[in-house]
Amino acid sequence: MLDTSRRTCFNESHDLFREQVRKYFDKALTPHLERWEEQGIVDRDFWNKCGEAGLLCPTVPEEYGGLGLDFGYNAVIDEELGYAGSSAGITLHSDIVADYIVAYGSEEQKRHWLPRMISGETPTAIAMTEPGAGSDLQGIRTHAVKDGDDYVINGSKTYITNGQHAELTIVVAKTDPAQGARGTSLILIEAEREGYARGRNLDKIGLHAQDTSELFFTDVRVPQTNLLGAEGMGFAYLMNQLPQERLSIACSAQGAAQRAFDEAVKFTKERKAFGKTVFEFQNTKFTLADMAAKLQVGWAHLDWAIGRHIAGELTAAEASAAKLWHTELQWELCDASLQLHGGAGYMNEYLIARLWRAARVTRIFGGTNEIMKEVVSRAI
Repeated sequence: MLDTSRRTCFNESHDLFREQVRKYFDKALTPHLERWEEQGIVDRDFWNKCGEAGLLCPTVPEEYGGLGLDFGYNAVIDEELGYAGSSAGITLHSDIVADYIVAYGSEEQKRHWLPRMISGETPTAIAMTEPGAGSDLQGIRTHAVKDGDDYVINGSKTYITNGQHAELTIVVAKTDPAQGARGTSLILIEAEREGYARGRNLDKIGLHAQDTSELFFTDVRVPQTNLLGAEGMGFAYLMNQLPQERLSIACSAQGAAQRAFDEAVKFTKERKAFGKTVFEFQNTKFTLADMAAKLQVGWAHLDWAIGRHIAGELTAAEASAAKLWHTELQWELCDASLQLHGGAGYMNEYLIARLWRAARVTRIFGGTNEIMKEVVSRAI
């Protein structure tokens, strides 16, 4: 398990919460990981069980049925989920979608949706990426046209996490294409709306248990009260919320990197070659020592970033740098750990194989790491 004895951003309450998360994952997550990987999606009732355990949307204010906690509790879940080697989409639901609704939702939207999200009744997604628009969100083509008291939405999205399970999706759409970024809005679309269609559950290199889908909108009609926040403010809202999304990714990446290292240590101490354990070879010890040093730096930096975010001080450039650094670390350590497993590392029966596959996409989603460098460079 993760050693949190020297962490600096958490208090006793966070530690007690982490114990609760670990006990829950041991019972309701870990025993099902392989089956979920094979079926390509987590069980639907996992969402309800997470809600019952108090693991969904912990930062939502108490007046809407939440616990009213700080982001440190989300970070605990992110780290433990990453360490468990799970790709369940509850972090997107809690760390991203919930915050959009808390920050920009109407009172009616908050009271209707947040309790359902907390209980697991309503899994959620956010639909930004399109076939022709990824990190460049200004290039989206999905559009929403006013018709009386409604919006009529047409377009498509792809690579949408929770796409198969989501009952509510925040859709990024152009409400005034002539205004460019200023013509972008966020609109809540319920899955039961006529014209809303889920595409296939996409076949990915990794993250097999995470449902990732195409979504299609054909003359989908929703009331204008489904607008999230103000019309034309969608791009600004996305920019405001991206720091937490990128920090969330960093937390999961660091947890996964630590697990990869721990798996490598365990394997090399057990596996023998040429009359001694693989761990006893100088190359193995030096490789692991290098990894341990980088993990030490990673945890210290992550604590700094989480602390700044809880205090409301983490900048977009700092969050982007965190996403960049920790996902690069994740890939480096997962790859090195697989190498230390030798041929066994290429076998799916070993956890390191799943960790390695999952690590490849974290340098892409949430904004590619090349875009993260762009964001950081602008603050120099």
